[in-house]
Amino acid sequence: MRVRVHAPEHDVLVVLSEADGPLSLPIVIGPHEGVAIATAQAGMQSPRPSPHDLLLGTLAATGIGLDRVNIVELREGTFIAELVLSNGRRVDSRASDAIAIALRAHVDVWCAEDVLDATAVVLDEDEQTDVHLSGAGVGEETEGHTEEEVAEFREFLESVAPEDFEDASGDPL
Repeated sequence: MRVRVHAPEHDVLVVLSEADGPLSLPIVIGPHEGVAIATAQAGMQSPRPSPHDLLLGTLAATGIGLDRVNIVELREGTFIAELVLSNGRRVDSRASDAIAIALRAHVDVWCAEDVLDATAVVLDEDEQTDVHLSGAGVGEETEGHTEEEVAEFREFLESVAPEDFEDASGDPL
């Protein structure tokens, strides 16, 4: 999994790659969701549970685990995911939240074949690339500057404050 920031909009691009294949699935998410994924990927703990941690804690308290996450559909440009629970039940989720939860729970993220067929791209690992989404999520590759993007994302992470996660009234988002 790779995370890239696209300035000036500060959209975040999450790239999920096949474990044993050439396909990658680019998913554009917002900056707040990007922070949730990046902090989980880095193994960072917050002093208070995030909503993702709260969900996993609630599941654990009821004796239910998370088996995996499935990305099941692309609907009107939005990736739809589901959490597959140990009791066999499935819970709808935004792909970004599902990925953040999967990272915290150390479970796999799967993708439906028809979603891969419609949206996956092949990235050349020998080249530094950005994936730019067009239309229904099909990407094209162009030469990029990965080190600069990583530095920009780190700068973004360092500048994020708790107030950034509140709406205009001061309530948490």
